Amino acid sequence: MPPAASNYAVGGTVRGLLGTGLALQNNGADDLEIAADGSFSFATPLANGASFDVTVKSQPNVLTRVCTVGNGSGSVAGADVANIVVTCAAPPARFAYVVNQSVDSISAFAVDAVSGVLSSLGADVATGNQPVFVAVHPSGRFAYVANTVSNDVSAYRIDGTTGALSAIGVSNVAAGTAPSTIAVHPTGAFAYVANSGSNTVSAYAIDPVSGALSEMLGSPFTSGLGAFSATTDPAGRFLYASNSLANNVTVFAIDAASGGLTAIAAPKADTDNLPFSISLSPNGRFAYVANQGDDNVTAYTVDAGTGALSAMAVPPVAAGSIPVSITVDPTGRFAYVANSNANTVSAYTIDAVSGALSPMATFPSSGSEPIFVSVDPTGRFAYVVHWQSSTVTRFAIDAASGALSGPVVYSGALASIPRAIAFSR
Repeated sequence: MPPAASNYAVGGTVRGLLGTGLALQNNGADDLEIAADGSFSFATPLANGASFDVTVKSQPNVLTRVCTVGNGSGSVAGADVANIVVTCAAPPARFAYVVNQSVDSISAFAVDAVSGVLSSLGADVATGNQPVFVAVHPSGRFAYVANTVSNDVSAYRIDGTTGALSAIGVSNVAAGTAPSTIAVHPTGAFAYVANSGSNTVSAYAIDPVSGALSEMLGSPFTSGLGAFSATTDPAGRFLYASNSLANNVTVFAIDAASGGLTAIAAPKADTDNLPFSISLSPNGRFAYVANQGDDNVTAYTVDAGTGALSAMAVPPVAAGSIPVSITVDPTGRFAYVANSNANTVSAYTIDAVSGALSPMATFPSSGSEPIFVSVDPTGRFAYVVHWQSSTVTRFAIDAASGALSGPVVYSGALASIPRAIAFSR
């Protein structure tokens, strides 16, 4: 009697997953829901010689990541298949948008996939009065601009082919006094605006079809004196608002269903003087605040359960003169600070275990009075916006060291006093 045929498992590993909803299929069936990074195996084993074809049935609800399958097809060769790799990562930027404060406009650019260099997409589009911040929906379909004098938010639809902007609706949406920054929730369901003049955070539901904003019940939410910078954690469970005149950070829990904000029970996290910008690591474990008044950066660990910030047991790390913007690269290995008065960018390495910052180098920003720094979704390029020289400088990022090099200065289509840049896939 011949021996029974052997069946073999089909599986692999998932990395970079955020949120819920990721589902895989094998050969168009055998659905498998994935909850977290790690190993996976389909329920149905296959016989020796059988074909397998693993695909993504549904993407996670956190739209900042797109999951793709590597080594996903082939034939069983007398052993378990365990080398399938599902990688969830931010897609590369195709377009970039810069707001110009003094002329009430937003400029659109194409981003070269190889060099990261910007090229203008044509005439600017009108905003409200004195735009100071721009954020792009994680789907890449919509953009939002904070207008600090007209106290409102402009919303735009992004053409997926050309990158062109068109206004959503006939009027802007009201915000608080002096809106300063915008944070779009990673699922794309909500948007939050820090209002530095009214010490609040305005909260909006985002229509998934039109991109229109609707202020939610209970908004605005009290934050602290001079609420200037707001950001969510990567999974969208918490919102962090730095209160520039109170020298602290308010942490809000985000209701997953409504998007409403509730300040957590823990006390506000103290900063140094004039905390103007806050950024979280991509794993959500660490937070960093650029303190304009003390020319330094304070670092914190994030409680995974409550979102509370605890200052690291290390002194603040020095930055340059008037640090106004901080960002962490997508790998979580490097941080960059724009120093407005010094015309420099301070670069740091991040300890993977403790989250502590170590100064790497200080680089000339190649412009006058840098006001904003951002890293593209692939982590290959850094962009520094200069409001005084009306330029944007693109730097290449060394993948091993994080060092900045090869600055390319763009000034062509930019109008006066550019303030911030955002990217769209």
